[in-house]
Amino acid sequence: MNDSTPANRTELSALGEFGLIKHLTQAFINEQPSTIKGIGDDAAVIDYGEKVTLVSTDLLVEGVHFDLSYMPLRHLGYKCAAVNFSDIVAMNGKPRQLFVGISVSNRFPVEALEEIYEGIRLACKRYHVDLAGGDTTSSLHGLFLSLTVTGEAEKQDVVYRNTAKENDLICVSGDLGSAYMGLLLLEREKKVYQADPAMQPDLAGYDYILERQLKPEPRTDILELLKSAGVKPTAMIDVSDGLASEILHICEDSGLGCRIYEDKIPLDAMTIAAAEEFNIQPVTAAMNGGEDYELLFTINMNDFEKVKGLEGISIIGHTTEANAGVFMASNNGPLIKIEALGWNHMRDVE
Repeated sequence: MNDSTPANRTELSALGEFGLIKHLTQAFINEQPSTIKGIGDDAAVIDYGEKVTLVSTDLLVEGVHFDLSYMPLRHLGYKCAAVNFSDIVAMNGKPRQLFVGISVSNRFPVEALEEIYEGIRLACKRYHVDLAGGDTTSSLHGLFLSLTVTGEAEKQDVVYRNTAKENDLICVSGDLGSAYMGLLLLEREKKVYQADPAMQPDLAGYDYILERQLKPEPRTDILELLKSAGVKPTAMIDVSDGLASEILHICEDSGLGCRIYEDKIPLDAMTIAAAEEFNIQPVTAAMNGGEDYELLFTINMNDFEKVKGLEGISIIGHTTEANAGVFMASNNGPLIKIEALGWNHMRDVE
């Protein structure tokens, strides 16, 4: 029976990805005392004793999350695993086990699946994660991957996205916008090939941004760096949907505002050059591009001296009271309201 009629039909695009999740799950109430954190962060937190178990899941759909015309299958497997590990890292935890479900049509031979699983194996080996289970089934159309990763952390070490405090410093690892510029480059060369299959892709000199798009890495090294410096973030999230979206998550969930500064946002020289080539502002790629999988986190202002000299970490702003709003101070002076304009899986398709 279908209760959806033109009179009461709500389009998915009206809610957006995160609005849809909230709408569908708002009636669920945790009943198990072991569920410390359920829906609403990078990973669930389950308390089973001295340590907590972290669980995160991800669904990837061909044509929506990846394009096999330029994504090598081995890279696809690696990336799918790595970005799931990143969710555990964003909770200040260590990924331990991976479960992979795959649905595939008969257009794929066994050799293609071997390539995907080889990429998964390489990621698991690099980050010391066990492939502990999964499922396979047939698909009428295309390729679907569902991954669940479990991890662990000491109870006192877990970091959430809703625990930032007023006047905390806002930090980010690595550089931003490079993965998005890699995507634009691949999309451009795909169009060139479609127009003339005799043309070879022009990818020379773009190695860094291509690797950032095709083979991201979870920043386990940043956790080790912070721990060695004696710093525990007050809140943290990984940058999967763009800096703007992630800073809004932290501010909204923590009941705060913020000021970040355009000239403090870390950008790689190749990202800047590619952005100029595509006639877009590099900061736009950083704010709204996504898929960098860097760590965005807040720290107590008293930890400034411990963090300011750490390689690979940039202090880009500070939190404020909620009434001050969420803004970026642009290079030419005015404050710009931060809005989430990045990837939205439920957006209207033109």
